[in-house]
Amino acid sequence: MTMPPFTIIIDTQEKLGYTFESISPPPQTVIRTLKTGDYSIDGFEDRVTVERKSLSDLYKTLGGKTSNNRDRFEREIVRMVDMDFAAIVIEADWKTIIRNPPSRSGLNSKSVLATILAWMQRHNAHWITCPNRMFAEKITYRLLDRWYRDEETGLHR
Repeated sequence: MTMPPFTIIIDTQEKLGYTFESISPPPQTVIRTLKTGDYSIDGFEDRVTVERKSLSDLYKTLGGKTSNNRDRFEREIVRMVDMDFAAIVIEADWKTIIRNPPSRSGLNSKSVLATILAWMQRHNAHWITCPNRMFAEKITYRLLDRWYRDEETGLHR
């Protein structure tokens, strides 16, 4: 199998970012500041993005109406509206998000669900839940790969 013809940008702020080593062959990556999201494709940073959220980060980010993290994250989602494709990939499935919130979050899981549903309706971003981190990494790669292949064949025009 040949190496993918694109380079994945990993945002400098991304903690515990994906290595994509489970992809064969692993794609080229570069760490660089992204205005929006955690992952993009070199040369297409203003057109495609994927934001990664672990379960604990999701709860921390949505931590109440007075949360600076929440406001910052919603502004980021609003910036996604202008993208050709934007996704938030969560390293947990719906059942886990709703029934097993992080022990120290103090946030009601119904509030988290209500926020996600509201933002899904208001903003042009796809929310994708995954059963675990490895699956989420593969989904992130597949989303970027599919977008790039469609771009190369002219499907985005």
